[in-house]
Amino acid sequence: MSERNSAMDRRRAHEFEAFVAGASSRLLHAATLLTAEPPTANPLAQRLLTGALARTYAHWDRLRGEDPYDRTRQELALRFARSAWRYHRVRGGVLDRLTPQERLILVLRLYEGVEEEQTAAIIGLPADRVRAICSRAVSTMRGARRARGRTLLRTAS
Repeated sequence: MSERNSAMDRRRAHEFEAFVAGASSRLLHAATLLTAEPPTANPLAQRLLTGALARTYAHWDRLRGEDPYDRTRQELALRFARSAWRYHRVRGGVLDRLTPQERLILVLRLYEGVEEEQTAAIIGLPADRVRAICSRAVSTMRGARRARGRTLLRTAS
């Protein structure tokens, strides 16, 4: 019996390792966007992703046809949302001008391509609120890009 369990554990570990090898870079990028850290120095994002992957591994046998990427992304979003107060400081990342809630919605909707209704279900908000927050975040980012462009033009003169 223990040989059979050992073989199942090895198969489970191999499947999970293959999943992590294929999905970890995209998930780490999403976590880095959430924490608003620069891609070159992202210890908070790495910790966030490690926790989400650990939870996915713990439930690996119970996924039963569920996409492990979706499960890990959902766990990543939930972990971020539960501790978002930690990620409100400016860290130099691309999305550091946004609030944690705006970053979460923007990353899920635009970077990950999660449908509006599914995003609303993940974070527990009505779909129209998700739409409004996403729109506000996009406007903020466009305004920041325009302001950065004007600053670059002034320094070049």
